[in-house]
Amino acid sequence: MSTPARSTPRPEPRSPLADETRYVPDHLVEALTVTDPDRIRSLKAEREASGLDRRDEMWEGVYVMSPLANLEHQWFAGRFWLVFYTVIDSADLGITYNGFNLSDRDEGWLQNYREPDVGVYLAGNPARDCGTHMCGGPDFAIEILSPNDPARRKRDFYAAIGTKELLIFDRDPWAFELYRLADGRLDLMGISTPNDSHVLVSQSLPLTFRLVPGDPRPTIEVARSEGGQTWRI
Repeated sequence: MSTPARSTPRPEPRSPLADETRYVPDHLVEALTVTDPDRIRSLKAEREASGLDRRDEMWEGVYVMSPLANLEHQWFAGRFWLVFYTVIDSADLGITYNGFNLSDRDEGWLQNYREPDVGVYLAGNPARDCGTHMCGGPDFAIEILSPNDPARRKRDFYAAIGTKELLIFDRDPWAFELYRLADGRLDLMGISTPNDSHVLVSQSLPLTFRLVPGDPRPTIEVARSEGGQTWRI
């Protein structure tokens, strides 16, 4: 019996009766649950020692090993932060964070936190600055997706802590998805793609977002809602 190609070698069957169909092809494995305490400590220590844990998160006690952000991912996050800093921070309208710890609690926050790429807290937002983390949702957050990124599954968490708007930026295929808080849920308000450059209008920030065709990749357009200044990323 043949099996699909694997990146890890298949162990030799321990007996003639061993079922080689148990050896699941690597490309089918989207997530791995490890419950062995020794292996958990070993994996966690390896990631901490290598620096790969910078975007790891805790989801109610479940340690989530997030994909490492590549250079393009980090570049986009920096450009979004720069635009928001120009519009919000420089005008004393609030504060913008480029990657930060976000939790639903003051104490024991390491039990449950997420790592948005960018977050904006406007003046008057009731969230608390706890020094190590923010407790409470931002007015606007951005998640830039990496391959196999579980960021879309964070929506319930973001909604529960009062995040007013969430922009998910996907690069495969290229798309913006704008979600807005309503009745305790973050509902999809619109999608912008290079083939349908729909303008997404934020209610929290004086900004609009859209993707326009470009070469070798689409261009991100961020503009002031009242007109005037436009940024192309």
